[in-house]
Amino acid sequence: MSERRRVGIAEIKFGRAPEVLVTHGLGSCLSITLYDPQTRTGAMAHTLLPVPRPGQAGARPGKFVASAITAMLAELPALGAAPERLQAKLVGGANMFESLALATGELIGERNAQAAREILARHGVPLAAEDTGGNFGRTAELVLETGEVRVRSLRGPQKSRIL
Repeated sequence: MSERRRVGIAEIKFGRAPEVLVTHGLGSCLSITLYDPQTRTGAMAHTLLPVPRPGQAGARPGKFVASAITAMLAELPALGAAPERLQAKLVGGANMFESLALATGELIGERNAQAAREILARHGVPLAAEDTGGNFGRTAELVLETGEVRVRSLRGPQKSRIL
């Protein structure tokens, strides 16, 4: 029986097989998972915003896409993960409230996903899969035994899918 560990908003959790990391309520928030298939270790973050404003950095690295990825890459080697074997998957980044678009027309969900893609590329971490966008919420589970990310939603084109 695998242990299921909940990843709350603005949190990062690390684990190894047979654990399952789960996060609920992904709207514009973005779940970022990093997984090493050889050691079957990984991490999941539930981020809110792309980058911190001046003076916001440091307190909760899981709150921001940029600091969450940096923290995950720094901590995963302690579990035996090798940076060159890591694979990333993204879930969420929806645009739940179009009325909250920035003056540029950008929506926060899109900005979160784009920031993650850019930061992962900068660190040389391949993006193996993603289920982002749309206007519906999601739940994501990282199964550390297999590296699968299971995505569930009440709306959207598919109620359940595996990345």
